[in-house]
Amino acid sequence: MDNYYIGLMSGTSLDAIDAALIRIGDKGNLDVISLLTTKFPEHIPSQLRNLINGKNDSIHALCSLDTELGDIYANVVLDLISKSAYKPHDIKAIGCHGQTVRHRPDCRNPYSLQIGNPSVLAEKTGITTVADFRSRDIAAGGQGAPLVPAFHRAVFSHPEEQRAIINIGGIANITLLPHHKSKDSISGYDSGPGNCLLDAWSLSCRGLNYDEDGSWANNGVVDIKLLDSLLADSFFSKSSPKSTGSENFNLDWLESNYPLVTDLNAEDVQATLAELTAHTIALHIIREGYDDNEIYLCGGGVHNKDLVERLFRHLPNAKLFTTDELGLDPDYVEATAFAWLARCTMEKQAGNLPTVTGASHPVILGGIFPA
Repeated sequence: MDNYYIGLMSGTSLDAIDAALIRIGDKGNLDVISLLTTKFPEHIPSQLRNLINGKNDSIHALCSLDTELGDIYANVVLDLISKSAYKPHDIKAIGCHGQTVRHRPDCRNPYSLQIGNPSVLAEKTGITTVADFRSRDIAAGGQGAPLVPAFHRAVFSHPEEQRAIINIGGIANITLLPHHKSKDSISGYDSGPGNCLLDAWSLSCRGLNYDEDGSWANNGVVDIKLLDSLLADSFFSKSSPKSTGSENFNLDWLESNYPLVTDLNAEDVQATLAELTAHTIALHIIREGYDDNEIYLCGGGVHNKDLVERLFRHLPNAKLFTTDELGLDPDYVEATAFAWLARCTMEKQAGNLPTVTGASHPVILGGIFPA
């Protein structure tokens, strides 16, 4: 019997909500039915940034935005369904990642907080909702991230080829998929900043939320002194499991590592930040011995031509594609993954990979909020 699930993802780029309606068969075969991207209302990104960077730690602001996001997510779900041939009662569950406002898996009392009230989402849509995916993995000693490698293994692995999947969102993460006959375990982790610094610098200097096609960075020249200073951050040499967020890689981090950054040409800083993203992704791929294999890109960074060209230069022996080549739109891999993870939860199947997150054992992820 086929079952239908919806996945929702709004990531560290703070720009939009991606939604995917998928069908999963009894044998786990997956078909994408409908996809939708909806921009956040104009006031939401700035409110989220204030929560993430600590400029507004008000409990009222947090809880109010949690409820508002739940309502926004519900509208996206209903809009997605209305554009399909299905009705809410056809959908078994929604997998809602929520919007991360703080990720601290390495502190004394570790946690990861995503907002987007799942009770509101279940109530307004009439669809059972699975949310809070990261907390159980953290409770089991893991990082709570990345969670998508389990999905990558299910849909992207190959019997004879080892592959790497690179997701470039606000933060970049990689999944390393050994071929089926290999004795190596699947691994994956955050490699560092993806688009988050590029977007933040563009917004700060130009009032634009992002650098379209990477054209601004392409006009700049990499400042080697700045690049070397940023690469000295201990996160890049840290062994896995590891994860991070834009609460770590932000403009304050940039200026604290290089106080004279504002004395440089703005476009040169942008070029250097693009080089930082490409360099650190390639650094991890090379370190893991995947630099002459098939590498598939997904996430918003695939549209940054300058960034992709930098990756080509750093990984000249790799075969670089987007996940379009594997049958999944690169903009919707994560949304589809959380629909798939919702199915795991509803079927009482573990959704984490301890070799990725560092958890002590596999666990069923998320809490279920019945319709």
